[in-house]
Amino acid sequence: MAAPIRQTVLTLYKSLLRESGKITDYNFRLYALRRTKDAFKENKDVSDPTRIQALIQKGQENLEVLKRQALVSQLYGSTRTVIES
Repeated sequence: MAAPIRQTVLTLYKSLLRESGKITDYNFRLYALRRTKDAFKENKDVSDPTRIQALIQKGQENLEVLKRQALVSQLYGSTRTVIES
């Protein structure tokens, strides 16, 4: 993987994890974190440049969804579960 693409992928991964952590609901937060990690592990061996670009585009779209979800989650909040206490 070329250096600029690698940097883009790492930045996207960190951004997805950061936004996932901002979701206040425990179950949704863990789901988003798990799904992000699983998706990146699943596609770690992709070497086709067009497929990589498509995956990056899909990841950026998912990042926008997570940003909106995190904002809504912060606005309306949720009660802390026993696990979080």
